[in-house]
Amino acid sequence: IEFSHLCFNTSHLWSLQNARDMQEDETSSLDSFLTSLSKVNSSRQRASALFHWLINPVSSENFFRDTWEKKPLLVRRQKPDYYHGLFSTTEFDRILRTDNVQFGVNLDVTSYSNGKRKTHNPPGRALSCSVWKYYESGCSLRLLNPQAFSSTVWNVLSILQEMFGSMVGANIYLTPAGTQGFAPHYDDIEAFVVQLEGKKHWRVYSPRGTGVDWLWLSCISANFSQSVIGKPIMEVVLEAGDLLYFPRGFIHQGDCLPDAHSLHITISSYQRNSWGDLLMKMVPAALEMAMEEDVEFRKGLPLDYLSYMGVQNSEKNDPRRVEFQKRVDSLMKKLAAYAPVDAAVDQKAREFLHDCLPPVLTPDEKTTSVFGAPARWEDGEVVDVEAQIRAQTRIRFIRGGIARLCSNGEDVLLCHTIENSRVYHKEEPKSLEIKSEYTDAVEFLIHSYPKFVTVASLPCDTAEDKVLLAEMLYEQGLIHTSEPLQPK
Repeated sequence: IEFSHLCFNTSHLWSLQNARDMQEDETSSLDSFLTSLSKVNSSRQRASALFHWLINPVSSENFFRDTWEKKPLLVRRQKPDYYHGLFSTTEFDRILRTDNVQFGVNLDVTSYSNGKRKTHNPPGRALSCSVWKYYESGCSLRLLNPQAFSSTVWNVLSILQEMFGSMVGANIYLTPAGTQGFAPHYDDIEAFVVQLEGKKHWRVYSPRGTGVDWLWLSCISANFSQSVIGKPIMEVVLEAGDLLYFPRGFIHQGDCLPDAHSLHITISSYQRNSWGDLLMKMVPAALEMAMEEDVEFRKGLPLDYLSYMGVQNSEKNDPRRVEFQKRVDSLMKKLAAYAPVDAAVDQKAREFLHDCLPPVLTPDEKTTSVFGAPARWEDGEVVDVEAQIRAQTRIRFIRGGIARLCSNGEDVLLCHTIENSRVYHKEEPKSLEIKSEYTDAVEFLIHSYPKFVTVASLPCDTAEDKVLLAEMLYEQGLIHTSEPLQPK
């Protein structure tokens, strides 16, 4: 067993180092890098390696310590093909010709001229002829959910979401030379601007507010006029292969120089993923519990409180105001004791799992899961419909972040992403109800990842329950085996 475990880890480390080596190889394509990543045993390690590729040569440790949520970052590479294969104008054209792209849903046509931002979306399908006419007239094109149309973008985003523990989305922007498509504004996401073709002139400005106030900007801003945003703190021209990162709240604008068009993808994450967003889940539940259990929260307000509290009385020098505020402060301190922290985190987790893209399975994950099961129609009959899971079959969850145990107050649910859609929230949240006698075994499987464990080692009451649980998770596509199952 110890020798087998050593070989497992050595193979894993070799695959991970091989993937990292490919990052430094200028001739290596993204497709080759993703193929190399698919051989890395742990999905968490894949996410880490892919993020390192995204921001290379900056280390992830330095980035999250010095830059994340703090300040913009520019990565110049002088390697125009560094991101080659992620997306292209040619693929943009193919999507317009072959897919059902809808104006306003999947594609925006925009312009910004003389200080005015306009959207030019007609109703209906965005056919290539009309879209390219808009582009020729100087309009920018924004593809809103490229992961629904590009398998490579889908793969990259689905891997990265395990790095952030938050939805990772993207928009594609194609801008004609000498034009600008959007007014200065700030966003509510952490933005990684990846320059794919041509070049673009970017200006980034300090957030509105002082100190870290900008961190609490939880929505996209209105458009700003040039006169109110001041001087940029960063002004750069991104060329193909370069990266620009800026945190949420930083005002920015990009325009094309006269000599080149621009194609870039903005990869984004951490939308509505702040402490404040967690507290919005937690505080109402805490207050409900406090009112049930503590009489102090149920006592009536003073009869005359409206005569000295409220905005119209805020300038009054009234001692009753001081006592009222003290009472509120005391109740707020007591409220913390009722905060259902884990339950609120589970609510956030369920939302995250619903937001997630489904995984792009590796060849090995397909052949060792239900998606590669041998059941088929052959010579006029169904064959190999039942694969055999035995006590010594070694299993694990198909991805580290594929599923999570949560409670809805009455039942224990295994929420998961395997059946999610590439289109945001097209499907309802997916979950399985887990019997109470199976919860320890599911938790054991979750915490065992990335190691494979035998079905016999699952902490269930009976050997039959162990096999039944494994079969259920296998048939739902949530686990896979260390070797392809053989038919009975």
